[in-house]
Amino acid sequence: MGRKRRGLRVGFTVFTLLLFQNICFSQITIYGNVKDNSGSLYSASVILKDSLSKSIIAYTYSDNNGNFELKSNRLGKLNLVITSLGYEAKTIPLIIVTEQKELKIDVVLKDKPMDLDEVIIKADLPMSVKGDTVSFKTKLYIKGNEQTVEELLKTIPGININSDGTIKIGNQEIEKLMVDGDDLFERGYKILSKNMPAYPVEEVELLKNYSNNRLLKGVEESDKVALNLKLDEKSKRIWFGNIETSIGNNSFYQLKGNLMNFGKKNKFYFLTNLNSIGYNATGDIENLIRPFRINEPASIGDNQSVNSLLNLSPNNLNFKQSRTNFNNAELVSLNAIFNPTEKLKIKTIGFFNWDETDFFRNSTDIIDANGTNFTNTEDYQLQSNKRIAFGKLDFTYNISKTKMLEATSKYNNGDFNDNSNLLFNGNSTIENLQHQNTLFDQKISYTNKFKDKKVFLLTGRFIDEKIPQNYTINQFFYQDLFPSNSNANNVSQQSTNQMQFAGINAHLLDRKDNGHLLELQLGNEFRKDKLQSRFSLLENNTVLEQPIGYQNETNYQVNELYVKSKYRLKIKDFGIVGKIDVHQLFNRLVNNNTTSTQNPFFINPSLGFDWKINDKNKITSSYSYNTTNAKVLDVFSDFVLTGFRSFSQGTGNFNQLDASSVVFNYQLGNWNDRFFANTFIIYSKNHDFFSTNTTIEQNFTQASKILIEDREFLSINSKLDYYFKFISSNLKLDLGYTKSEFKNIVNNSNLRLVTSNNYNYGLELRSGFKGIFNYHIGTKWTTTEIETTINNSFTDNVSFLDLSFVFNKKFDIQLQSERYYFGNLQTDNTYYFLDFDARYKLIENKLTLGLTGKNLFNTERFRNFSISDIGTSTTEYRLLPRFVLLKLEYRF
Repeated sequence: MGRKRRGLRVGFTVFTLLLFQNICFSQITIYGNVKDNSGSLYSASVILKDSLSKSIIAYTYSDNNGNFELKSNRLGKLNLVITSLGYEAKTIPLIIVTEQKELKIDVVLKDKPMDLDEVIIKADLPMSVKGDTVSFKTKLYIKGNEQTVEELLKTIPGININSDGTIKIGNQEIEKLMVDGDDLFERGYKILSKNMPAYPVEEVELLKNYSNNRLLKGVEESDKVALNLKLDEKSKRIWFGNIETSIGNNSFYQLKGNLMNFGKKNKFYFLTNLNSIGYNATGDIENLIRPFRINEPASIGDNQSVNSLLNLSPNNLNFKQSRTNFNNAELVSLNAIFNPTEKLKIKTIGFFNWDETDFFRNSTDIIDANGTNFTNTEDYQLQSNKRIAFGKLDFTYNISKTKMLEATSKYNNGDFNDNSNLLFNGNSTIENLQHQNTLFDQKISYTNKFKDKKVFLLTGRFIDEKIPQNYTINQFFYQDLFPSNSNANNVSQQSTNQMQFAGINAHLLDRKDNGHLLELQLGNEFRKDKLQSRFSLLENNTVLEQPIGYQNETNYQVNELYVKSKYRLKIKDFGIVGKIDVHQLFNRLVNNNTTSTQNPFFINPSLGFDWKINDKNKITSSYSYNTTNAKVLDVFSDFVLTGFRSFSQGTGNFNQLDASSVVFNYQLGNWNDRFFANTFIIYSKNHDFFSTNTTIEQNFTQASKILIEDREFLSINSKLDYYFKFISSNLKLDLGYTKSEFKNIVNNSNLRLVTSNNYNYGLELRSGFKGIFNYHIGTKWTTTEIETTINNSFTDNVSFLDLSFVFNKKFDIQLQSERYYFGNLQTDNTYYFLDFDARYKLIENKLTLGLTGKNLFNTERFRNFSISDIGTSTTEYRLLPRFVLLKLEYRF
């Protein structure tokens, strides 16, 4: 039948509604109040049914004041059925027409005489399942000491939270963390989970087969998961929050606050965190600024960013970052959601972060490669100052039930100033790196669900990002490289890396009646990179020379036209997925005024399958062959300074890299079963890859990128969860093996084969007692081996024991202990740490007094050992000293 037009007259409207009452045109809100002769009725069932088929269209329950509200897109004759235990059911016939937006109905129920033959007790179930939604009632899981949402989620079975705050269901990271169905932070959800208080959360919903786009639900093949926090009624439509202040010895402090209002139309969440205790309140901020999703419809441009040439920040440690993070951080985030009309939703984020950090490291590097032997020592102190301002504006306009327009605007401005005081082999050296990051990102997406199982998406995106850097060193270590400049006593490098990206993508998803899914994409992406670097040798403030071969003026343009096709064939519980991506590229490279062009064409095929053997056994596997284009940091021609004693050089030419990979995954059980196991295997072979030809001297290294054939990578990981009822505890086993092979050249050697093997194995046991006491104990071993002309290996161990005591509703204590063992160290190879946290509620749900202690053994330093294909390194880090904080939290 054809679509209806808005200008139909009333008589024809009534006839049409009766004939087509199952077709949705607009949304109507039905609300009202349920009471009896004495007052309002709580938890009365309100069900909207089709008058002919009697099928349920929507349902809800009345709240504490007897009020109810539900929404429906259905037109025509309907029945509203209100029931409550001890009262006569009442059925109200309705006729819904197109023009109606709201309908108010107040109901008075009559007492119903009952013969009480039996007593039925309805227990509160801790977990319930309805379709793709699994609901957990938090009051049946919490132990009473949970302060933040992150701590609350740790009590829910099946939800795993890594040490960095990443939330996973089983082994899969969540897409987002919502509050009453609305999302603010996308993949930057750690800002919410690490800061929002836990007490207003009444229920946690796990959403399986989740779709980020509501019109793709039931059409796309999704295995994504998301979490939704449902608040209790007393925390809705009112302003509430908390403020916590902490002060301790040696000027350690923390101040944090949350102010919230979660209404039906508008939601507000304001938070702040100021601290000097090493706490990272933001998580990985890149996940907020540049959320990245793989194979997501309308995700064009997610993989586009600019990388810095230089970075003085320390690498990630196999250690709690908070123990080495001498910080003074200030965070303010202002977030809101507005619904000015039923069709329009506006989301705003304002994020501001200031931080001053200090980092201390001593290291001894022993180099032994191709006949070159020497030892370098470094005494390194780094002071970093950063300021980040980020703003985001989201518009979602529901044109109709089947059409939607989305627009996202983002702006980020980061200003960084890093200063290091370095004693290198006894020479005092000062580094200064001033750099900025400016990002503007605009994305628009249109979705049209033109048939029940057919969706068309059109997406456009523009990104402009720029990273200028100014780097200076007050020493000259490169006499052997530049012998004619013996008077030089310092160096500098100014560089700019800028990128502009523009792309458009058309995407069709067609779900067949038999369950097969066809996807077609047509798109064009254009990226322009501009890389400039100026390296100067100076005597005091006078420039002596800008050496030839150490200056870069690179312009790199890539225009990519592509067609992507994907078909999923579904045969009962078995699925076969085939993909073919066709790419035509138009490359243009200008290196120091030398221009070259290239027009490569390639096809990337993929074939995979998934098999649900039964409810407990699932297998997925795939094979893919991929060709990728070189990036700007691969193709520049001259050397750039990438550290105080390291230079790097690109290939100066176009390159496409070919790789093939095989993935296999076997899952036994489900994440919420008593027993759950998962094994993941990936094997990849780079038929060609970028390696390095490196010259290593005691005062400097020079690494040039070279194209090498054949590199292999193998990773196997198995995780096992088992719940022991007799001890009310959950056991987790984690086993992993990784092997990689690559080739390089060091100091004019022949091509060397380097093999790296990594083994990790660990276990955890966490209790779920209902009484005063709970524990969490675990250990993890890591063994690393590197084979070249010589073999090196070492083994590290990390163990922990956490104890929790909840004596009553007012008083609880937590103890966290850790043991670190670093292999191949003859002395000072074992370290112990003890932290505690105690809280006493002076006024229930109002005022709490706390005491927190960190590093109670006052361990001041720790050392670890690492190996590489050119030698070994022993590094010592300075730790935050022992401190104790007195805390006071007030809820309002």
